[in-house]
Amino acid sequence: MAYYIRMGFEWDRDKSDACFTERGFDFAYVLRAFVDVDRLIRKDTRWDYGEDRYQLLGAIDGRVFFVAYTIRGSVFRIISARKANQREVNDYENGSCKN
Repeated sequence: MAYYIRMGFEWDRDKSDACFTERGFDFAYVLRAFVDVDRLIRKDTRWDYGEDRYQLLGAIDGRVFFVAYTIRGSVFRIISARKANQREVNDYENGSCKN
């Protein structure tokens, strides 16, 4: 039996364009991190953002990415994305997410 989950995504186009200019990839590219079977997700509790925010570590073509997002209704809204730093890569490789 197969199960399919439909996930909707949205983002601010200007922020995605800025990410492409600064980092060489846009938010559409990092959607692939959400389907990484080894992805790690943690709730971002550093600040009160007025909404729940999450941090995802997921690999795309062998490179680990960090994606910050929130969920609004049934839609995942990407807030920011970047290549993971070494500590985050280590967390991903060890299968643990530490704040």
